[in-house]
Amino acid sequence: MTSKTILLTGGAGYIGSHVALVLLEAGYEVVILDNFANSSPVAVSRIRQLTNREVLLIESDLADKGNNDATIDRLKEIGIAGAVHLAGLKAVGESVEKPDMYYDTNLNSTLNLVAILAECDARTVVFSSSATVYGDRNKSPVDENGLTGPTNPYGMTKFFNERILADQYGADERWKVINLRYFNPVGAHPTGQIGEDPLGTPNNLFPFIAQVAVGRREKLSVFGDDYDTPDGTGVRDYIHVMDLAEGHRAALDYALGQDRGFVRNINLGSGSGHSVLEVITAFGAAAGREIPYMIAPRRSGDVAEIYANAALAKELLAWQTTRSLEDMCRDHWAWQSQNPQGYRDAEEN
Repeated sequence: MTSKTILLTGGAGYIGSHVALVLLEAGYEVVILDNFANSSPVAVSRIRQLTNREVLLIESDLADKGNNDATIDRLKEIGIAGAVHLAGLKAVGESVEKPDMYYDTNLNSTLNLVAILAECDARTVVFSSSATVYGDRNKSPVDENGLTGPTNPYGMTKFFNERILADQYGADERWKVINLRYFNPVGAHPTGQIGEDPLGTPNNLFPFIAQVAVGRREKLSVFGDDYDTPDGTGVRDYIHVMDLAEGHRAALDYALGQDRGFVRNINLGSGSGHSVLEVITAFGAAAGREIPYMIAPRRSGDVAEIYANAALAKELLAWQTTRSLEDMCRDHWAWQSQNPQGYRDAEEN
């Protein structure tokens, strides 16, 4: 392999598969580590098909320390420059119901990755953090100096993982760490070959709307229509997953290009927001059908609006979003309409 070989944890997942594709197209070699707990080997096959590139796959549970030795031996043999760390559990609601599982999986995954990278002398990590670390304590647009205060165990695991990586740098200044705090990833690769395939009931707006549009679900619940926003529904900063993947590539380029260790927290977002009703209208237009919905009571902990100040990403990484809400809806619908049951359609054939 080469000095541009990157370990991509969780690389078969929604965001990971798009990051893998973008890194391969940028000339990186990619080693995916995934246990397929919330992903599919079909995604890896489609990455290979779309890029016409080889992708090494290590099927392993990063949270299980017992797997470290075998993983380290394999990665030493390959030779890696660093990691993009996306492995972990990611459903907010589930984290409230099963906090022990989230802390066990998400924190141990990071602790084990730190040990693996140190053994491989590859102390560069771009971590998939989240805007959930800000909680509900800031007015938008939120910048990287905003108050942190996660409101659920999922957000707390992101916050604690940022702390683990920062403390690792404090103990050993060879570490290069970028915590990417991104907002709401949506959309899919424009071919519709890879996309978001949540297990069970979707926790996020776009995949739920997509499943309503394709006929898997009857209607969407809109949680609250009396917020202090233009149409009364919640406003969020949505980011096309391809823009997000390009943000990871830009962060990796930046980190590998630095001579000294550092820690940076960087927002990835569009810098503006869209309401739930705006998204419903735009997705309906993309799908060519009406999206049935009902108004439901507000959910506890939801804020009226939150969107990013993404100026730092533009300054340091020369990165900004380029894709519109219409692009997000079009590409998400391309994925869902071609894969009504997600990757299970291909797995069953």
